[in-house]
Amino acid sequence: MASTPIYKIVFFNQGQVYEIYARQVYQSDLWGFLEVEEFVFGERSQMIVDPSEEKLKNEFSSVKRSFIPLHSVVRIDEVEKEGSCKIIEAKGGAGNVTPFPYPGIAPKPKSDR
Repeated sequence: MASTPIYKIVFFNQGQVYEIYARQVYQSDLWGFLEVEEFVFGERSQMIVDPSEEKLKNEFSSVKRSFIPLHSVVRIDEVEKEGSCKIIEAKGGAGNVTPFPYPGIAPKPKSDR
């Protein structure tokens, strides 16, 4: 019997890059979202504790399912086993590049009669 695959999901969240692991990842019925379920956090027997991993563990401890906007996802990989979850500060290269805003619905121009 094959083991359940584990996925590494890397995405942007409020100026930070989150790297989490989960067993279930799929397209959501909510348009524009990815659903992530069954989060996996490595059990560490070491004395060294990574604060970003502990923060993620606390943040997602009571979460059953998370909806991540598709435009925030950087990468999804199927991996052999989970690694340590991380939060990394997102650094802009030159600091002058920002994402293009998503266009809203423009009002119809008034016709002159």
